[in-house]
Amino acid sequence: MSNLLFFKTCMANEFSASLALIQACPTDRLDYRPHAVNRSAHELIEHIVAHVLDLKIILLNDRCDETLTYAFTSISDAADHLRALWKEVEEILDTYSEVAWEKESVELLVHGKSFVTLPRTQMMWFFFFDIIHHRGQLSSYVRPMGGKNPAVYGYSADTL
Repeated sequence: MSNLLFFKTCMANEFSASLALIQACPTDRLDYRPHAVNRSAHELIEHIVAHVLDLKIILLNDRCDETLTYAFTSISDAADHLRALWKEVEEILDTYSEVAWEKESVELLVHGKSFVTLPRTQMMWFFFFDIIHHRGQLSSYVRPMGGKNPAVYGYSADTL
């Protein structure tokens, strides 16, 4: 299996977990944060959705200025944006060549300043794993917010 095909398979597997976790967040507690230095649940959700936009940008360009936030008005709105962006990324991936995936580089900028240049494949994995990382953070917020954690990788205590 090629790296590109493996990435596409992983993307397909992670969508439902990301969507379910966002939808599990109680809408009246999105300001929750376990400590003053942590992002709030709202900030984590907008960061996760922003990174899916970054995946799209990375696929279509040779430069990406990291999108740190993606505004949403409700959990339903965030879920709709996540769903639409994820689908766009998957559709672009379906047209992608191995050469563009493996050989072309993408420069990552943060606040307009060059941070690193990596092969597109590495940049895509970097952002993909960061989405999973932030989803893990968000999963630790759900119960203290009064919600129930969905099954992500098998059952959760809340789904038995």
